[in-house]
Amino acid sequence: QVQLVESGGGLVQPGGSLRLSCAASGSIVKVNAMGWYRQAPGKERELVADITRFGSTNYADSVKGRFTISRDNVKNTVFLQMNSLKPEDTAVYYCNSNILTMSGYTTDYWGKGTLVTVSS
Repeated sequence: QVQLVESGGGLVQPGGSLRLSCAASGSIVKVNAMGWYRQAPGKERELVADITRFGSTNYADSVKGRFTISRDNVKNTVFLQMNSLKPEDTAVYYCNSNILTMSGYTTDYWGKGTLVTVSS
């Protein structure tokens, strides 16, 4: 069993910052790519950013220059530093990770999500 637990969401004013964290735990052999997705009310879930095990990153155009994804391979944790937040960043943010487990299978896992609200 693998669990992804997100933290760091909350209410922030426009222009503010938040830092999200997601820790993977359980019967993990290796954590491959890790990423953040978000889903705003009435919209489909979309990729925000992802990062390979070796540190290569990819960002949605809407967050480039404002968000930074990073990871700690020792702690199996991924972070999302969000700066210059806008009301349109309001969404539930989900952590995703591709993980090789002790069962021998590689599977995508999802966290339960953390709500980010950007409002004055």
